[in-house]
Amino acid sequence: MDKNKTTNVNDIVHFTSGKKMKNRFMLAPLTNKQSHDDGTLSDQEIKWLTMRAKGQFGLVITGASNVQPNGKGWHGELGIYSDHQIQGHQKLTKSIKVHGSLAVIQIFHGGMRSPKELINSQPVGPSNNKTYNSRALTLQEIQQLKNDFISAALRAQKAGYDGVEIHGAHGYVLAQFLSSEFNHRKDVYGGSLENRSRLLFEVLDGIREACGSNFLVGVRLSPERYGMVLEEVKVIAQRLVNTGKVDFLDISLWDVFKKPDGQEDTNIMLLDHFLELDYKDVKLTVAGKITSGFEVHKVLSYGVDFVTIGKSGIIHHDFPKKVLEDKSFTPLKLPVTVSHLQKEGLSQKFIEMMKSWPDFVEN
Repeated sequence: MDKNKTTNVNDIVHFTSGKKMKNRFMLAPLTNKQSHDDGTLSDQEIKWLTMRAKGQFGLVITGASNVQPNGKGWHGELGIYSDHQIQGHQKLTKSIKVHGSLAVIQIFHGGMRSPKELINSQPVGPSNNKTYNSRALTLQEIQQLKNDFISAALRAQKAGYDGVEIHGAHGYVLAQFLSSEFNHRKDVYGGSLENRSRLLFEVLDGIREACGSNFLVGVRLSPERYGMVLEEVKVIAQRLVNTGKVDFLDISLWDVFKKPDGQEDTNIMLLDHFLELDYKDVKLTVAGKITSGFEVHKVLSYGVDFVTIGKSGIIHHDFPKKVLEDKSFTPLKLPVTVSHLQKEGLSQKFIEMMKSWPDFVEN
């Protein structure tokens, strides 16, 4: 990729599916715990996401949305596994699109990290795991999981979403299959990296075939933690690009400017490892401590196509608008007050969750 690239934050991003993103700001897929227990959207969650579209995020994405009831990872999580959930999604997509933003849903399954007390059954994953008291999925169940990812994407398309992001990061089920630390299978879904990544690529292939070429499809990967190996994730990222079936890769780095774990004495940032890949027509976005206008412009200057904003998008619903108006914009210093978060569209449930983040909410 072209480092020291001059990029206007207001540039339109053109995806291979034909979708257009009006600027270079994507809202991170943020857990907010505002959905109802049956996985349907609440008015509070619709308000929170619509405010981000109004604040000029070019792409507004939901938090992780489970594709099977037994994939639920936490209370207040959004679902896309049943037709009864479509009506709320339709309301959300219409609200987002009013402001000219792309509406995208992140689809996922918690796998072995789905708490037993939440799903009322034993968690499942690629292999038996004592730490999580999870059992290995059968081959038949893996096929059903794949089909349910595809069905979730079709449901999302019916609900009016411009596309989906497949969650292959942060130690959830697709990442569990990718990891040799958690995947000890002896069949076609275990062993070699090609086998461990088979489910991810089958999900991608199925969604692209079912939803068509004009549906936006992104994949989120994380190169560290949860049993991920940097070099393996780079191989998977390049293979995803080479399929020609992905519009964008969303690489979650935790900190865009950090060095790779265990390589703190190097001059190469973790981000550099992904900038050296050949993205062809696929767009690259990264997430991790991009909090100010200065950092937005710095990351874009490296050749990243658009930025994914988390904390600053919580603190300021109109963070993109502020940066578009002032390239040196700096968000409010933490901790912020409860009243400020309420003004920014967070419900009490979301605020309570944010209190678990160190020094985020003022006591």
